[in-house]
Amino acid sequence: METGELYRYSDMVNELLARYGVKFGIYKNNTFKEQLFPFDMIPRVIGKEEFAYLERGLKQRVAALNEFIKDIYSEKKIIRDGVVPEEFVYAGSGYLAQCEGVLPPKGVYSHISGIDLVQGKDGTWYILEDNLRIPSGASYPMIARDLCRKSSPATFEKNHIEDNRNYAQLLRQTFDYVNTGGHTVILTPGRYNAAYFEHSYLAEQTGAHLATGSELIVEDEHLYFIDYSGKKEKVGAVYRRISDEYLDPMNFRPESVIGIPHIYDIYRKGNVALLNAPGNGVADDKGIYYFVPKMIKYYLGEDAILNNAPTYLPYYEEDMNYVLEHFDTLVLKDVAEAGGYGVVFGSKMTKEEKEKFLALLKAEPRRFIAQEVIDFLDIDIYESEQRVPRKADLRAFVLMADEPVVWKSGLTRFSRNPDSFIVNSSQGGGFKDTWVLSE
Repeated sequence: METGELYRYSDMVNELLARYGVKFGIYKNNTFKEQLFPFDMIPRVIGKEEFAYLERGLKQRVAALNEFIKDIYSEKKIIRDGVVPEEFVYAGSGYLAQCEGVLPPKGVYSHISGIDLVQGKDGTWYILEDNLRIPSGASYPMIARDLCRKSSPATFEKNHIEDNRNYAQLLRQTFDYVNTGGHTVILTPGRYNAAYFEHSYLAEQTGAHLATGSELIVEDEHLYFIDYSGKKEKVGAVYRRISDEYLDPMNFRPESVIGIPHIYDIYRKGNVALLNAPGNGVADDKGIYYFVPKMIKYYLGEDAILNNAPTYLPYYEEDMNYVLEHFDTLVLKDVAEAGGYGVVFGSKMTKEEKEKFLALLKAEPRRFIAQEVIDFLDIDIYESEQRVPRKADLRAFVLMADEPVVWKSGLTRFSRNPDSFIVNSSQGGGFKDTWVLSE
C-alpha cells in the first residue's frame, strides 16, 4: 500500500478536523469535558477476503441479536428452554419492562449496530462488545476520509479501496425502510452531548432534520417537527441519540427535560419508528455477551463464525473458581460500565486492591465478567515524527433494513499510551481510517 504521502498532510487534516468540531465529549463526576479526537494518518488496511469473512460473521451475529431482543420481549423461548438464565435478562440495566409486547415497525430492533472487534497477533479476530443502543463513531472515518481524499487525491488513485462515502446512503435506506410516513429526524440532546458533531454531520449527510426534544411534539397520536417559522411537519422516523431512560418523561424518567412526552405511546401504536428500538440494552449487557454464540446456534442453527474473547461468568461456580485461581492473568469488567470505565487488570492490582475487589466479586458475581487478556495486534501510528506500535480495536457498523448490511469501512481506535490496552476515545485514544481493499 502506498500511504507515505498522506503523512505530509497530518497537521493540516487534524487542524481541519478541529475547525469542523470533530471532538469527543464526556460527562464524568458531573463535569462535561470536551477534547479533540486526534486522527492518525496511517490507515488500518483489511484485505478483501478477510473483510468478507468479517462481513459474514457480523451479519450472522446481528441477525441473532435481533432475534434475541424480539424473543425476550415476546415469547421468551430462549429463557424457557434454559439457554439464557432469566437472572441475566431481568437483572440487567438494559432490560425495560415497558417494552414487553411492543413490536417495532418491520420487526427491526437494532437498526444500527456497532460491533467492537480486536485482532490477536496470530491474526484471529475476536468480538469484544456489541453496541446496540446508541452506537456512535461512523462520522469520524467519513469526514477523515473526505479530508484525506482532498489532501492527497493521488493516494486514492493508486490504491484500490472500497469507497466509504455510501454510509449516509445506507443510513437513509435504513431510515426509509421503517419510516411510518413523514420526515426523518435525528434527535439530539444538544450541543453538550458527547457525540454532537456526529449528530449534526449525519443529519447534513442524510438530509434528515436535526432536532432537540423541544422541537418535536406529539399531537393526535402522531409526531410533528416544528420548524423555525412554527410550521408543523409530520415525522415518521426518529434516529434518536438520547438514552432510553430520557426518551419520554411520561413513560421513563419523569425528570427528563430532553425527551418528548408521549413519544413512546405512539411508538407502541406503530405511528413512528424509533432507531434504535428502546430496550435494546437487554442484548448488549456485558453479561449477555457470554451467551451470544449460544443465541446464534439457538436462533439460526449455525455455529458462530466470529469468536467471543474467552469469557468467564463468576455467576457460575465453575467459572468463579477459575477466576479466583487465575485472577492475575485476567481482565475484569463491570457489566454496568462503558467507555473503558470499570475495566481492571488483575496483574496491576496491589494486594489491598485485589482483596477488596475479590470481596466485591463474591458479593456481586452477576456484576462482573472476566476475560483472558488478548494480545492485540499492534498497529503503527505516527508519533514524534516516527512510527510506533499501539494497541487498536475496530468498530464495525452493521445496518439493518430487510437484511443486515456491513459498511465497508469502520472506526479504528487506538491507545496513545504505549502501556495501555484501553483504546476508547473517552480514555484519550485517537482514531484511524479503515481501508477495506476492493481487490
